[in-house]
Amino acid sequence: MRGMYIVTDFKVKAQATKRKLLQDVSGSIMPISAVAMIALAGMVGGGVDMSRAYMVQNKLQNACDSGVLAGRRAVGADGFNTAAQTRADTFFSTNFDETNEGVRSTSFVATTPDDGNTIDGIAATTLDTVVVRLFGFDELPLSVDCSASMSVGNSDVMMVLDTTGSMAFNLDGTQTRIAALRNSMRSFYDTVSTAAAGGNARIRYGFVPYSSSVNVGRLLVNEDPSYIADNSAIQSREAVFEETSVDTFQGWEAPFTTTQTGNETFSFNSWFFHIGSFRTNSLCRANEPNDTSWANNGGLSSSTGAPYINASGQRVTEETSTQEQSRTEYACYRAGRNNHWVIRREVTRNLSDVIFSIEDPIFTTTTATSFQEWNHKVVDYDTSQFKTFASVNTPTGFEGGNEASTWEGCIEERETVAQSNFSFSSLLGLTPSGALDLDIDGEPTNNDATQWKPLWSQVSYRRTDSAGNQTFAEESRWGETTHGDTPQGNFAACPNEAQLLTTMDQGEFYNYANSLSTDGATYHNIGMIWGARLASPEGIFADNVNAAPANGGDVARHIIFMSDGAMSPNSRVYSSYGIEPHDKRIATNGTTDIAARHTARFITTCEIAKSKGIRVWVIAFDTGLTPDLESCASDDSAFIANSANQLNEAFQEIAKDVGELRITQ
Repeated sequence: MRGMYIVTDFKVKAQATKRKLLQDVSGSIMPISAVAMIALAGMVGGGVDMSRAYMVQNKLQNACDSGVLAGRRAVGADGFNTAAQTRADTFFSTNFDETNEGVRSTSFVATTPDDGNTIDGIAATTLDTVVVRLFGFDELPLSVDCSASMSVGNSDVMMVLDTTGSMAFNLDGTQTRIAALRNSMRSFYDTVSTAAAGGNARIRYGFVPYSSSVNVGRLLVNEDPSYIADNSAIQSREAVFEETSVDTFQGWEAPFTTTQTGNETFSFNSWFFHIGSFRTNSLCRANEPNDTSWANNGGLSSSTGAPYINASGQRVTEETSTQEQSRTEYACYRAGRNNHWVIRREVTRNLSDVIFSIEDPIFTTTTATSFQEWNHKVVDYDTSQFKTFASVNTPTGFEGGNEASTWEGCIEERETVAQSNFSFSSLLGLTPSGALDLDIDGEPTNNDATQWKPLWSQVSYRRTDSAGNQTFAEESRWGETTHGDTPQGNFAACPNEAQLLTTMDQGEFYNYANSLSTDGATYHNIGMIWGARLASPEGIFADNVNAAPANGGDVARHIIFMSDGAMSPNSRVYSSYGIEPHDKRIATNGTTDIAARHTARFITTCEIAKSKGIRVWVIAFDTGLTPDLESCASDDSAFIANSANQLNEAFQEIAKDVGELRITQ
């Protein structure tokens, strides 16, 4: 029997006494009978005390086993500390009562050779004999040893992790929530890894970080590119342009000329008397000289003026030829009633001809378009290149110019039903069946409704009115800078890439945990939907999930769902369900009971996961364990963690159940 040590020398001495008496033949029947009675008493008495010893030993062994099991279960990140030691001692004492067993000097010592993975125990006690004390044996020392360790069978662990913006909040003045999560994840890995050391168990990890979407694009494309649609209708914007005609000056045509002749300009000297007085005007006129012809003053002069543009837009150059002439003019002047004088003056004139050189302009007329405003509406986009993670240009940049964007990998869910209640049973399946977002096993076909679409935040815009308030109109128009030029995709969040189940060494696991970043709003359902999809043995990733371990053993499946808040969909967020007031995929009017409707999807998905034999663990971190979170968890699988230590303890408790505590000695 394991670990039992009992002193039995009294049997040897009793047998020696019996032989000595039998050799003495000098007596009578009575001495012989007495000897026989003594021998018989020794044998029966030894049996009684030995029976008592074995009963005590069994209870001592059970108590020892209970102690080391309890101590091993209490081991946390700090190893086999005082708290774990106390728990081991308490369980031993509870299971072994000295008074009831009739023993004394009981001791129990638990130690660990490997920082808590294995707990070794030694228990000892002393049993006072009843019968064999007649033969000089007053007590029987009893001693057992025991050992407990945690071993791990084949296990798949899918971690569905809330990485929303609130996970960046300060937790306790020393670290953020996300930092505490990273630490707990690393401790979880170390605990399970230590338990699996030396064995042939296969442990695999998968991850689904979530916020308002999930980053599963590469997983889907790698599985089958046709799972992602080649076209998508997105709440976006189109530039509105106006066509205008533009005349562009090219030069001047060859000149043509016209001439203007006979232009005269005059200058006059003052009048003065020429001839003496005449009594009448007729006599005065009779004495006026008759020679009034013009005489040239020198030769012609010419000049060319600077070109100018006339009212008709022509360029004109004037060349003027001028002849100066002069003559004397005479007239009669009445100086008094009977006094008339012949007077004269010198007159000069310029007689000129002007040649106009005229050039008509040459223009080319082109049609131009100019940006006027944006029309915010549903726009159909070709996603066939975008889904390959190539850079794609779209006319959504400043004033309708091209801007480049590349897919980050987050998705819009496939077709669903805008109702408030959902149900699932293993017999009837999912109701309503048209909610393809909750069909975690269905494979997409070429039907657009069954395919996922890229979440294209760079081209996503909410619709607002002229004041910048969100509107439910089918279209809204406003200018480039009326409400800024930032895509409403800044209300979209794309978490870290999800990961299929795979074996990981410590460095790989640590790197993934340390890479987790925070952003976005809380949509529990999208996280749970994809955690279940990636863990389902009947779904599109079944080849990965059902890959047989080398040891041929069964596989235990787990989903660890951790969140730091309640469901909080937002009408301003571009999520895996679009922009809800516009797309109306969850509620027919896009707004009524949105949180409750997402929660119904979440709870239904939890039931689907549990129906597949997956144990769902839920940790409410620094928040209340809401009814929906508690309902999601499997039996005895929900935790509240209001501090970093409690979060670590929750992960440690799950690690112990992923593993298996057992007695090894």
